[in-house]
Order: sequence, then C-alpha cells, then structure tokens
Amino acid sequence: MRFTILPVLSLLLLGTQSAMAQDRLPEIPAESMNEAQKAAAAQFLAARKTPVFGPFVPLLRSPELMTNASNMGLHLRYRSVLPLRLSELIILITAREWTQQLEWHIHAPIALKAGLDPEIVAAIREGRRPDAMGPEETLVYAFSTELHHNKAVSDPTYARAVATFGEQGAIEMAGINGYYTLLAMSMNMARTALPEGTQPPLPPLIR
Repeated sequence: MRFTILPVLSLLLLGTQSAMAQDRLPEIPAESMNEAQKAAAAQFLAARKTPVFGPFVPLLRSPELMTNASNMGLHLRYRSVLPLRLSELIILITAREWTQQLEWHIHAPIALKAGLDPEIVAAIREGRRPDAMGPEETLVYAFSTELHHNKAVSDPTYARAVATFGEQGAIEMAGINGYYTLLAMSMNMARTALPEGTQPPLPPLIR
C-alpha cells in the first residue's frame, strides 16, 4: 500500500476531530425499536450470543440488511476455508484502506491471537507493505491490495490463490474484502463511535 503518514500536527488534529465527531446512528434504545428491529436484534442475539454491537448498530436501521449481513459475516469469519489468521489479515487490510477505527480496534487483537505476526499488524497500521511475510500472507496481501487499489486481481495472483486455497478460497477472499468494505463504509458514513475512552488506533494517512 502506498501511503504516507500525515505530519504529526495534522495527525493530532485529525485524530481529535475524529474522536469528537458525533455518532450519527448510535445504539437504538429497546423502547424505541420498531417490531422489525426488535425481531432482528433478537435473532442477532440468538445467533451470536451477544447484543447488537459495532457495525451492526447502524445497520439495524435496515433490519433485514443487518440480519443478512450478520449471517454472511458468520460464514466468512467462522466457516471459510481460509485460516483465521489470514481472514483477519484481510480484515486489517480493509480497515486500514478505509481508516475504519472500530473495525481495526475489534480485529487487531483477534488477528494477533490467531497467530498473525505483530510486525505484519504494525506495518499495515502504518500503511506500508510488511517486510517479512510467509507465502500465504504474501498471497493474501497481494490479492487484497490488488482488489482495493486496482479493482481487479491479476492472472498470476489469481492462479496462485486457486492453487493455494482452491476456487472456494479465492471467492471467499474476495468476499471477506467486500464484506468488511461494506461494514467499513457503513461505519464511516455513520461515524460509529469507538468505546468510550478509547483513542483512535489508526493514524490518518494520505496516498
């Protein structure tokens, strides 16, 4: 990824502005939900064993969209042919691409716990290509950054993806990039807030 970190003063100013931006679509109080929202929230709780959180808070304004998005996320996170550390690598690449603070806040610890090298996580956070990646990480990084930057995947990268993970793995890599782009775009539009007292983990970057 070809990014440049903004000067320190600009970084601090932008970070402060981001932290102070008002959440446009905050959590809906239970008493204010309509029947469709209540049903979607109950279905979410039953499927995930946790109340509606993070990116699903703004999506709850469209209950069926939220439910379908949640179901897709469960597949891509937990039933993909990709190892968890690689799917989390894709999520971090996407979060960095969109400077989506909550997406990064949630998934960076998961990526590290799943075994992704901390140096890879640090490099992506800084907007640079990690220096030391294994063959699978290198492939996932190339596939994802080509999709984000070129809006396509080259023949050599696609061939390597299919040879390594099969056609299912290739489509699921595209799916994870696309799904977390949807969540990132939704949260950036909604200005979804970080947990109270949490500083934005990603520095603003320019290309």
